[in-house]
Amino acid sequence: MTEARGLSWAGIVRLGLVQTSLGAIIVLTTTVINRVMVVELALPAMLPGILVGIHHAVQMSRPRFGHGSDVGGRTTGWIIGGMAVLALGGVAAAAGTVLIATDVFWGLVVSTLSFTAIGLGASAAGTSTLVTLAKHVAPHRKAAAATIVWIMMIAGFAVTAGVAGQYLDPFTPMRLLTVTTTVSVIALLLTLVSVFRLEPETSLSNQDREALSARQGSFSKALREVWQESEARRFTIFVFVSMLAYSAQDLILEPFAGTVFAMTPGESTSLSGLQHSGVLLGMILVAAATMVRKNADTAVLRHWTIGGCLASAVFLAAIAVGGGFPETWPLGANVFLLGVANGAFAVAAIASMMSLASAGKPGADGLRMGLWGASQAIAFALGGFLGTVAIDVSRIFIGDPVMAYGLVFSLEAVMFVVAAGIGMRLRPAVSGDKRPVPSFGEIAMVEVLDAR
Repeated sequence: MTEARGLSWAGIVRLGLVQTSLGAIIVLTTTVINRVMVVELALPAMLPGILVGIHHAVQMSRPRFGHGSDVGGRTTGWIIGGMAVLALGGVAAAAGTVLIATDVFWGLVVSTLSFTAIGLGASAAGTSTLVTLAKHVAPHRKAAAATIVWIMMIAGFAVTAGVAGQYLDPFTPMRLLTVTTTVSVIALLLTLVSVFRLEPETSLSNQDREALSARQGSFSKALREVWQESEARRFTIFVFVSMLAYSAQDLILEPFAGTVFAMTPGESTSLSGLQHSGVLLGMILVAAATMVRKNADTAVLRHWTIGGCLASAVFLAAIAVGGGFPETWPLGANVFLLGVANGAFAVAAIASMMSLASAGKPGADGLRMGLWGASQAIAFALGGFLGTVAIDVSRIFIGDPVMAYGLVFSLEAVMFVVAAGIGMRLRPAVSGDKRPVPSFGEIAMVEVLDAR
Protein backbone atom coordinates (compact mmCIF):
# COMPACT_ATOMS: atom_id res chain seq x y z
CA MET A 1 0.00 0.00 0.00
CA THR A 2 1.54 3.27 -1.09
CA GLU A 3 1.04 6.19 1.27
CA ALA A 4 0.41 9.67 0.00
CA ARG A 5 1.76 11.07 3.23
CA GLY A 6 2.78 9.85 6.66
CA LEU A 7 1.69 11.02 10.09
CA SER A 8 3.34 14.17 11.39
CA TRP A 9 4.12 14.68 15.06
CA ALA A 10 0.80 16.53 15.38
CA GLY A 11 -0.95 13.51 13.87
CA ILE A 12 0.75 11.19 16.36
CA VAL A 13 -0.41 13.41 19.22
CA ARG A 14 -3.95 13.33 17.83
CA LEU A 15 -3.88 9.54 17.93
CA GLY A 16 -2.51 9.85 21.45
CA LEU A 17 -5.68 11.75 22.35
CA VAL A 18 -7.65 8.68 21.31
CA GLN A 19 -5.62 6.69 23.83
CA THR A 20 -6.26 9.42 26.43
CA SER A 21 -9.99 9.08 25.81
CA LEU A 22 -9.83 5.31 26.03
CA GLY A 23 -7.91 5.48 29.31
CA ALA A 24 -10.36 8.02 30.76
CA ILE A 25 -13.32 5.67 30.41
CA ILE A 26 -11.49 2.53 31.46
CA VAL A 27 -10.07 4.06 34.65
CA LEU A 28 -13.59 4.89 35.84
CA THR A 29 -14.83 1.36 35.25
CA THR A 30 -11.85 -0.53 36.65
CA THR A 31 -11.11 1.63 39.70
CA VAL A 32 -13.97 3.96 40.70
CA ILE A 33 -16.82 1.52 40.01
CA ASN A 34 -14.73 -1.26 41.53
CA ARG A 35 -14.37 0.72 44.77
CA VAL A 36 -18.07 1.70 44.86
CA MET A 37 -19.15 -1.94 44.56
CA VAL A 38 -16.84 -3.10 47.34
CA VAL A 39 -17.07 -0.16 49.78
CA GLU A 40 -20.34 1.74 49.29
CA LEU A 41 -22.41 -1.31 48.22
CA ALA A 42 -20.55 -3.83 50.44
CA LEU A 43 -20.42 -6.41 47.66
CA PRO A 44 -17.83 -9.24 47.58
CA ALA A 45 -14.51 -8.07 46.14
CA MET A 46 -14.53 -10.95 43.69
CA LEU A 47 -17.57 -9.48 41.91
CA PRO A 48 -15.78 -6.50 40.32
CA GLY A 49 -12.83 -8.87 39.85
CA ILE A 50 -15.01 -11.13 37.72
CA LEU A 51 -16.36 -8.16 35.76
CA VAL A 52 -12.85 -6.86 35.01
CA GLY A 53 -11.92 -10.43 34.06
CA ILE A 54 -14.77 -10.39 31.54
CA HIS A 55 -13.40 -7.14 30.12
CA HIS A 56 -10.00 -8.84 29.60
CA ALA A 57 -11.45 -12.12 28.26
CA VAL A 58 -13.52 -10.31 25.63
CA GLN A 59 -10.29 -8.86 24.25
CA MET A 60 -9.74 -12.21 22.58
CA SER A 61 -11.78 -10.46 19.87
CA ARG A 62 -8.84 -8.21 18.94
CA PRO A 63 -7.74 -10.37 15.95
CA ARG A 64 -11.27 -10.19 14.55
CA PHE A 65 -11.35 -6.41 14.74
CA GLY A 66 -7.88 -6.22 13.22
CA HIS A 67 -9.09 -8.39 10.36
CA GLY A 68 -12.01 -6.03 9.84
CA SER A 69 -9.67 -3.08 9.35
CA ASP A 70 -7.57 -5.17 6.94
CA VAL A 71 -10.58 -6.02 4.77
CA GLY A 72 -11.85 -2.46 4.71
CA GLY A 73 -8.42 -0.95 4.20
CA ARG A 74 -9.23 1.86 6.67
CA THR A 75 -9.09 2.14 10.46
CA THR A 76 -10.93 5.40 11.26
CA GLY A 77 -14.38 3.80 11.29
CA TRP A 78 -13.22 1.07 13.65
CA ILE A 79 -11.72 3.63 16.03
CA ILE A 80 -14.92 5.69 16.13
CA GLY A 81 -17.17 2.63 16.40
CA GLY A 82 -15.03 1.13 19.14
CA MET A 83 -15.04 4.35 21.17
CA ALA A 84 -18.81 4.64 20.80
CA VAL A 85 -19.29 1.10 22.16
CA LEU A 86 -16.76 1.78 24.93
CA ALA A 87 -18.55 5.01 25.91
CA LEU A 88 -21.93 3.25 26.01
CA GLY A 89 -20.38 0.46 28.05
CA GLY A 90 -18.96 2.95 30.54
CA VAL A 91 -22.33 4.63 31.06
CA ALA A 92 -24.05 1.24 31.33
CA ALA A 93 -21.49 0.09 33.90
CA ALA A 94 -22.35 3.05 36.11
CA ALA A 95 -26.08 2.44 35.57
CA GLY A 96 -25.66 -1.23 36.46
CA THR A 97 -23.81 -0.30 39.64
CA VAL A 98 -26.59 2.09 40.63
CA LEU A 99 -29.20 -0.56 39.83
CA ILE A 100 -27.48 -3.18 42.01
CA ALA A 101 -28.36 -1.09 45.07
CA THR A 102 -32.08 -1.75 44.49
CA ASP A 103 -32.17 -4.86 42.28
CA VAL A 104 -29.13 -7.12 42.51
CA PHE A 105 -30.13 -9.53 39.74
CA TRP A 106 -30.83 -6.98 37.01
CA GLY A 107 -27.97 -4.83 38.20
CA LEU A 108 -25.59 -7.74 37.67
CA VAL A 109 -27.09 -8.46 34.24
CA VAL A 110 -26.56 -4.85 33.15
CA SER A 111 -23.05 -4.80 34.64
CA THR A 112 -22.05 -8.01 32.86
CA LEU A 113 -23.29 -6.72 29.51
CA SER A 114 -21.61 -3.36 30.07
CA PHE A 115 -18.18 -4.83 30.85
CA THR A 116 -18.53 -7.02 27.78
CA ALA A 117 -19.14 -3.86 25.75
CA ILE A 118 -16.15 -2.18 27.41
CA GLY A 119 -13.90 -5.06 26.36
CA LEU A 120 -15.25 -5.03 22.80
CA GLY A 121 -14.96 -1.24 22.47
CA ALA A 122 -11.44 -1.13 23.88
CA SER A 123 -10.40 -3.95 21.55
CA ALA A 124 -11.76 -2.29 18.42
CA ALA A 125 -10.52 1.24 19.18
CA GLY A 126 -7.19 0.24 20.72
CA THR A 127 -6.21 -2.26 18.04
CA SER A 128 -7.19 0.08 15.20
CA THR A 129 -5.25 2.97 16.75
CA LEU A 130 -2.08 0.88 16.83
CA VAL A 131 -2.68 -0.33 13.28
CA THR A 132 -2.91 3.30 12.15
CA LEU A 133 0.40 4.06 13.83
CA ALA A 134 1.99 0.94 12.35
CA LYS A 135 0.95 1.84 8.80
CA HIS A 136 1.57 5.58 8.79
CA VAL A 137 4.49 6.39 11.12
CA ALA A 138 8.04 6.53 9.78
CA PRO A 139 10.25 3.69 11.14
CA HIS A 140 12.64 5.96 13.06
CA ARG A 141 9.68 7.67 14.77
CA LYS A 142 7.91 4.53 15.98
CA ALA A 143 9.58 4.25 19.39
CA ALA A 144 8.94 7.95 20.04
CA ALA A 145 5.34 7.57 18.83
CA ALA A 146 4.88 4.59 21.14
CA THR A 147 6.16 6.67 24.06
CA ILE A 148 3.84 9.57 23.21
CA VAL A 149 0.66 7.49 23.01
CA TRP A 150 1.59 5.53 26.15
CA ILE A 151 2.18 8.68 28.19
CA MET A 152 -1.05 10.20 26.89
CA MET A 153 -2.97 7.08 27.91
CA ILE A 154 -1.50 7.31 31.41
CA ALA A 155 -2.48 10.98 31.42
CA GLY A 156 -6.04 9.89 30.70
CA PHE A 157 -5.91 7.65 33.76
CA ALA A 158 -4.41 10.30 36.03
CA VAL A 159 -6.43 13.35 34.97
CA THR A 160 -9.76 11.53 34.95
CA ALA A 161 -9.17 9.90 38.33
CA GLY A 162 -8.20 13.25 39.88
CA VAL A 163 -10.95 15.39 38.40
CA ALA A 164 -13.72 12.80 38.65
CA GLY A 165 -12.76 12.15 42.28
CA GLN A 166 -13.51 15.77 43.18
CA TYR A 167 -16.96 15.67 41.59
CA LEU A 168 -17.91 12.33 43.13
CA ASP A 169 -17.80 13.71 46.69
CA PRO A 170 -20.09 13.66 48.56
CA PHE A 171 -20.93 10.35 46.92
CA THR A 172 -24.39 9.56 45.63
CA PRO A 173 -25.42 7.03 42.96
CA MET A 174 -26.65 9.88 40.74
CA ARG A 175 -23.26 11.63 40.97
CA LEU A 176 -21.57 8.43 39.82
CA LEU A 177 -23.89 8.16 36.83
CA THR A 178 -23.53 11.86 35.98
CA VAL A 179 -19.73 11.89 36.18
CA THR A 180 -19.35 8.68 34.18
CA THR A 181 -21.75 9.89 31.48
CA THR A 182 -19.94 13.24 31.24
CA VAL A 183 -16.52 11.61 30.92
CA SER A 184 -17.79 9.13 28.32
CA VAL A 185 -19.40 11.85 26.18
CA ILE A 186 -16.28 14.05 26.34
CA ALA A 187 -14.08 11.07 25.44
CA LEU A 188 -16.22 10.21 22.42
CA LEU A 189 -16.32 13.83 21.19
CA LEU A 190 -12.54 14.16 21.66
CA THR A 191 -12.03 11.01 19.60
CA LEU A 192 -14.25 12.29 16.80
CA VAL A 193 -12.29 15.54 16.62
CA SER A 194 -8.94 13.77 16.87
CA VAL A 195 -9.47 11.34 13.98
CA PHE A 196 -11.26 13.78 11.65
CA ARG A 197 -9.38 13.59 8.34
CA LEU A 198 -6.38 12.15 10.18
CA GLU A 199 -5.82 8.85 8.41
CA PRO A 200 -3.68 9.50 5.31
CA GLU A 201 -5.23 8.83 1.95
CA THR A 202 -3.59 5.87 0.25
CA SER A 203 -3.40 4.57 -3.27
CA LEU A 204 -3.55 0.82 -3.79
CA SER A 205 -1.07 -1.05 -5.95
CA ASN A 206 -2.28 -4.05 -7.94
CA GLN A 207 -0.65 -6.32 -5.37
CA ASP A 208 -2.48 -4.54 -2.54
CA ARG A 209 -5.80 -4.85 -4.36
CA GLU A 210 -5.26 -8.57 -4.83
CA ALA A 211 -4.33 -8.95 -1.16
CA LEU A 212 -7.44 -7.07 0.03
CA SER A 213 -9.62 -9.10 -2.31
CA ALA A 214 -8.18 -12.31 -0.91
CA ARG A 215 -8.85 -11.11 2.64
CA GLN A 216 -12.58 -10.83 1.93
CA GLY A 217 -12.83 -14.52 2.82
CA SER A 218 -13.47 -15.96 6.25
CA PHE A 219 -11.74 -14.71 9.33
CA SER A 220 -10.76 -18.22 10.40
CA LYS A 221 -8.95 -18.77 7.08
CA ALA A 222 -7.06 -15.49 7.41
CA LEU A 223 -6.12 -16.31 11.01
CA ARG A 224 -4.80 -19.73 9.98
CA GLU A 225 -2.67 -18.13 7.29
CA VAL A 226 -1.12 -15.69 9.76
CA TRP A 227 -0.58 -18.43 12.34
CA GLN A 228 1.31 -20.45 9.71
CA GLU A 229 3.88 -17.63 9.53
CA SER A 230 6.60 -18.97 11.81
CA GLU A 231 7.74 -15.53 12.97
CA ALA A 232 4.20 -14.35 13.77
CA ARG A 233 3.57 -17.55 15.72
CA ARG A 234 6.88 -17.37 17.61
CA PHE A 235 6.35 -13.69 18.36
CA THR A 236 2.88 -14.45 19.78
CA ILE A 237 4.43 -16.96 22.19
CA PHE A 238 7.12 -14.45 23.06
CA VAL A 239 4.48 -11.82 23.84
CA PHE A 240 2.62 -14.20 26.11
CA VAL A 241 5.64 -15.30 28.13
CA SER A 242 7.12 -11.83 28.54
CA MET A 243 3.80 -10.20 29.42
CA LEU A 244 3.02 -12.97 31.91
CA ALA A 245 6.31 -12.20 33.67
CA TYR A 246 5.66 -8.45 33.45
CA SER A 247 2.14 -8.53 34.89
CA ALA A 248 2.72 -11.14 37.61
CA GLN A 249 4.61 -8.58 39.73
CA ASP A 250 1.81 -5.99 39.76
CA LEU A 251 -0.32 -7.27 42.64
CA ILE A 252 2.43 -8.65 44.90
CA LEU A 253 5.06 -5.90 45.03
CA GLU A 254 3.25 -3.64 47.52
CA PRO A 255 2.15 -6.53 49.79
CA PHE A 256 5.77 -7.71 49.71
CA ALA A 257 6.99 -4.27 50.78
CA GLY A 258 4.49 -4.20 53.64
CA THR A 259 5.07 -7.77 54.83
CA VAL A 260 8.84 -8.09 54.47
CA PHE A 261 10.05 -4.46 54.68
CA ALA A 262 7.34 -3.36 57.19
CA MET A 263 6.35 -0.40 55.00
CA THR A 264 3.19 1.53 55.79
CA PRO A 265 0.43 1.81 53.13
CA GLY A 266 1.64 5.30 52.31
CA GLU A 267 5.24 4.15 51.94
CA SER A 268 4.33 1.21 49.71
CA THR A 269 2.19 3.50 47.55
CA SER A 270 5.18 5.83 47.18
CA LEU A 271 7.20 2.78 46.15
CA SER A 272 4.71 2.17 43.36
CA GLY A 273 5.16 5.79 42.32
CA LEU A 274 8.92 5.25 42.11
CA GLN A 275 8.37 2.27 39.84
CA HIS A 276 6.11 4.24 37.50
CA SER A 277 8.67 7.06 37.39
CA GLY A 278 11.26 4.52 36.32
CA VAL A 279 8.92 3.18 33.64
CA LEU A 280 8.51 6.68 32.24
CA LEU A 281 12.28 7.26 32.21
CA GLY A 282 12.89 3.95 30.43
CA MET A 283 10.38 4.86 27.72
CA ILE A 284 11.90 8.27 27.18
CA LEU A 285 15.41 6.78 26.93
CA VAL A 286 14.34 4.36 24.19
CA ALA A 287 12.45 7.05 22.30
CA ALA A 288 15.45 9.39 22.43
CA ALA A 289 17.90 6.66 21.39
CA THR A 290 15.93 5.70 18.30
CA MET A 291 15.35 9.32 17.30
CA VAL A 292 19.05 10.21 17.56
CA ARG A 293 20.20 7.22 15.54
CA LYS A 294 17.76 7.36 12.63
CA ASN A 295 19.78 4.98 10.47
CA ALA A 296 20.36 2.46 13.24
CA ASP A 297 17.01 2.31 15.00
CA THR A 298 16.57 -1.42 14.47
CA ALA A 299 19.94 -2.13 16.06
CA VAL A 300 19.08 0.16 18.96
CA LEU A 301 15.72 -1.56 19.44
CA ARG A 302 17.46 -4.92 19.57
CA HIS A 303 19.59 -3.76 22.50
CA TRP A 304 16.65 -2.25 24.35
CA THR A 305 14.23 -5.15 23.90
CA ILE A 306 16.48 -8.06 24.75
CA GLY A 307 18.36 -5.95 27.30
CA GLY A 308 15.07 -4.84 28.86
CA CYS A 309 13.99 -8.45 29.42
CA LEU A 310 17.33 -9.45 30.90
CA ALA A 311 17.59 -6.32 33.07
CA SER A 312 14.06 -6.93 34.37
CA ALA A 313 15.13 -10.46 35.32
CA VAL A 314 18.21 -9.14 37.15
CA PHE A 315 16.29 -6.54 39.16
CA LEU A 316 13.53 -9.01 40.06
CA ALA A 317 16.15 -11.45 41.29
CA ALA A 318 17.72 -8.60 43.28
CA ILE A 319 14.38 -7.91 44.97
CA ALA A 320 14.14 -11.60 45.87
CA VAL A 321 17.61 -11.45 47.45
CA GLY A 322 16.94 -8.11 49.12
CA GLY A 323 14.09 -9.56 51.13
CA GLY A 324 16.68 -11.23 53.30
CA PHE A 325 18.19 -7.85 54.25
CA PRO A 326 15.18 -5.59 54.95
CA GLU A 327 17.11 -3.22 57.21
CA THR A 328 19.81 -2.32 54.66
CA TRP A 329 18.55 -3.21 51.19
CA PRO A 330 17.82 -0.13 48.99
CA LEU A 331 14.39 -1.36 47.93
CA GLY A 332 13.35 2.02 46.49
CA ALA A 333 16.34 2.20 44.16
CA ASN A 334 15.86 -1.46 43.21
CA VAL A 335 12.21 -0.91 42.29
CA PHE A 336 13.04 2.27 40.39
CA LEU A 337 15.62 0.41 38.26
CA LEU A 338 13.11 -2.38 37.69
CA GLY A 339 10.72 0.28 36.41
CA VAL A 340 13.37 1.65 34.02
CA ALA A 341 13.94 -1.85 32.60
CA ASN A 342 10.19 -2.47 32.33
CA GLY A 343 9.59 0.87 30.62
CA ALA A 344 12.37 0.36 28.09
CA PHE A 345 11.08 -3.04 27.22
CA ALA A 346 7.47 -1.84 27.08
CA VAL A 347 8.01 0.99 24.62
CA ALA A 348 10.31 -1.15 22.47
CA ALA A 349 7.47 -3.67 22.45
CA ILE A 350 5.02 -1.21 20.93
CA ALA A 351 7.55 -0.02 18.34
CA SER A 352 8.42 -3.62 17.52
CA MET A 353 4.77 -4.54 17.12
CA MET A 354 4.19 -1.62 14.76
CA SER A 355 7.22 -2.64 12.68
CA LEU A 356 6.43 -6.35 12.49
CA ALA A 357 2.75 -5.83 11.63
CA SER A 358 3.59 -5.18 7.97
CA ALA A 359 5.99 -8.13 7.64
CA GLY A 360 4.77 -11.30 5.98
CA LYS A 361 1.86 -11.58 3.57
CA PRO A 362 0.33 -8.21 2.68
CA GLY A 363 -3.14 -7.21 3.84
CA ALA A 364 -2.93 -8.71 7.35
CA ASP A 365 -1.42 -5.87 9.40
CA GLY A 366 -4.47 -5.49 11.61
CA LEU A 367 -4.90 -9.23 12.11
CA ARG A 368 -1.30 -9.60 13.31
CA MET A 369 -1.71 -6.60 15.61
CA GLY A 370 -4.91 -8.06 17.01
CA LEU A 371 -3.33 -11.48 17.52
CA TRP A 372 -0.51 -10.02 19.59
CA GLY A 373 -2.93 -7.78 21.48
CA ALA A 374 -5.05 -10.81 22.38
CA SER A 375 -1.95 -12.70 23.54
CA GLN A 376 -1.02 -9.76 25.75
CA ALA A 377 -4.57 -9.47 27.15
CA ILE A 378 -4.60 -13.15 28.12
CA ALA A 379 -1.19 -12.82 29.74
CA PHE A 380 -2.29 -9.76 31.73
CA ALA A 381 -5.51 -11.44 32.85
CA LEU A 382 -3.58 -14.51 34.03
CA GLY A 383 -0.47 -12.74 35.32
CA GLY A 384 -1.96 -10.81 38.22
CA PHE A 385 -4.10 -13.77 39.27
CA LEU A 386 -1.31 -16.35 39.05
CA GLY A 387 1.11 -14.05 40.88
CA THR A 388 -1.22 -13.82 43.89
CA VAL A 389 -2.04 -17.55 43.77
CA ALA A 390 1.67 -18.37 43.67
CA ILE A 391 2.22 -16.31 46.84
CA ASP A 392 -0.68 -18.00 48.65
CA VAL A 393 0.50 -21.48 47.66
CA SER A 394 4.12 -20.69 48.52
CA ARG A 395 3.18 -19.44 51.97
CA ILE A 396 1.27 -22.65 52.65
CA PHE A 397 4.36 -24.77 52.06
CA ILE A 398 6.99 -22.19 53.08
CA GLY A 399 6.38 -20.59 56.44
CA ASP A 400 8.87 -17.79 55.95
CA PRO A 401 7.28 -14.95 53.89
CA VAL A 402 10.74 -13.81 52.77
CA MET A 403 11.37 -17.19 51.15
CA ALA A 404 7.86 -17.38 49.71
CA TYR A 405 8.03 -13.96 48.04
CA GLY A 406 11.61 -14.59 46.99
CA LEU A 407 10.61 -17.79 45.22
CA VAL A 408 7.82 -16.07 43.27
CA PHE A 409 9.99 -13.11 42.24
CA SER A 410 12.69 -15.57 41.14
CA LEU A 411 10.18 -17.47 39.00
CA GLU A 412 9.17 -14.20 37.34
CA ALA A 413 12.85 -13.48 36.65
CA VAL A 414 13.20 -16.90 35.03
CA MET A 415 10.21 -16.15 32.79
CA PHE A 416 11.92 -12.96 31.60
CA VAL A 417 15.06 -14.95 30.78
CA VAL A 418 12.95 -17.47 28.87
CA ALA A 419 11.30 -14.59 26.98
CA ALA A 420 14.72 -13.19 26.07
CA GLY A 421 15.73 -16.64 24.84
CA ILE A 422 12.67 -16.85 22.60
CA GLY A 423 13.40 -13.34 21.35
CA MET A 424 16.92 -14.34 20.37
CA ARG A 425 15.48 -16.98 18.05
CA LEU A 426 13.41 -14.47 16.08
CA ARG A 427 14.57 -13.72 12.56
CA PRO A 428 13.51 -11.10 10.01
CA ALA A 429 10.39 -12.22 8.20
CA VAL A 430 9.96 -12.01 4.46
CA SER A 431 7.66 -9.17 3.49
CA GLY A 432 5.29 -10.08 0.70
CA ASP A 433 4.65 -6.51 -0.35
CA LYS A 434 8.28 -5.45 -0.87
CA ARG A 435 8.21 -2.98 1.99
CA PRO A 436 11.34 -2.75 4.18
CA VAL A 437 11.47 -5.84 6.37
CA PRO A 438 12.10 -5.15 10.07
CA SER A 439 15.29 -6.49 11.57
CA PHE A 440 15.54 -8.71 14.61
CA GLY A 441 15.46 -5.78 16.98
CA GLU A 442 12.07 -4.70 15.62
CA ILE A 443 10.43 -8.00 16.45
CA ALA A 444 11.42 -8.35 20.03
CA MET A 445 8.48 -7.51 22.33
CA VAL A 446 4.94 -6.15 22.75
CA GLU A 447 3.15 -4.08 25.36
CA VAL A 448 -0.72 -3.41 25.25
CA LEU A 449 -1.76 0.11 25.79
CA ASP A 450 -5.37 -0.05 25.93
CA ALA A 451 -5.32 -3.31 28.05
CA ARG A 452 -6.09 -1.44 30.84
